[in-house]
Amino acid sequence: MKTPKFCFVIHPLSLEDVARYEPGAAGKGEPIIRKILEWMPSYAAVHVTGVRTPDGRETEGWFVAAPLLPEQMMDLPREEVYKRIVRAIEIGAELGANVAGLGAFTGVVGDGGVTIAERSPIPVTTGNSLTIAAGIQSLFRGASEMEVDPASSTAVVVGATGSIGSACVKLIAPRVKHVILVARNNTRLAKFHEQVRDELQCESSFTTDIPDAVRRSQLILTATSSTQDIIEPEDLQTGAVVCELSLPHDVSRRVALERPDVLVTEGGNMRVPGEPRFERVREPGTDFDLNLPPRTALACMSETMVLALERRLESYTLGRGIDLHKVIDIETMATRCGFTLADMRAFDAAITPEKIAATREAAAMRRLAV
Repeated sequence: MKTPKFCFVIHPLSLEDVARYEPGAAGKGEPIIRKILEWMPSYAAVHVTGVRTPDGRETEGWFVAAPLLPEQMMDLPREEVYKRIVRAIEIGAELGANVAGLGAFTGVVGDGGVTIAERSPIPVTTGNSLTIAAGIQSLFRGASEMEVDPASSTAVVVGATGSIGSACVKLIAPRVKHVILVARNNTRLAKFHEQVRDELQCESSFTTDIPDAVRRSQLILTATSSTQDIIEPEDLQTGAVVCELSLPHDVSRRVALERPDVLVTEGGNMRVPGEPRFERVREPGTDFDLNLPPRTALACMSETMVLALERRLESYTLGRGIDLHKVIDIETMATRCGFTLADMRAFDAAITPEKIAATREAAAMRRLAV
């Protein structure tokens, strides 16, 4: 029997991003783009081939676009958004997909994929379990590169009450001295902290004040559904490490310009095994620009591919609560399939060993200047 196939629902994350999906949109005004996206139906955008494990298993799949911007996903009537996402999955299933993944805000809107899974013709996952595993790996890889000792450090998780953030809190806690939980809703945040405080294997606190929490932390992980910059350069400690799992990104681009002593890394990227090809469906022979390096995919995309390769045709990660055992299991499955953590990257550019060395040096010089 052939390895099952997958589909993954994508959507543009910004007005600039729309041109990656539809090159013809370049140069058009914002109002007309937003209006076009509102009535534009879901469609198969990308055919993915060449995903091959070290032991020879192969899968193929499709990225299916539900072309709405993040704000539209959140602001339009929920039923309308659900219909658009479910239709995207149906298109994937019609092409032969046996399992579906939800990308970016399609996995956030409503109840975190539960309702969509109930209406879907095939099993659905948000991909959050592998995103969490990759994020934790990335955060502590960054700490090692910047010579930050986690055991004596304070870490902050921004978006701590979300499905990704809440799991990251529990996985970070055993490795640090203090963890600060940050979220917008103080009532929900206080309740979550009360629930987990006794099981966290370090000191813990919570606040809704993002700048204050960031100023107190050496390790920062962001996992929010914000569409605004929330990490600013003036709030970061010298030599801090920031791992962002959020799309759109949470870290202000000013950090890249003003804080050469801080290491920012995108946490949710994986290197895909084999020779993956991401080909535009409407323009055969033309590659789709994922805005990532070659052979690289988001961890949520990778989780969907892994489930197909492992024949785990189930709704693996859904809803607001993440099963930590599933995080460990999908990490094991991904490793078996040949998926590895991608090279570090931030602000749409690779972080080279030379760049890391320069960041360490800038941090050392800044400490001397104080």
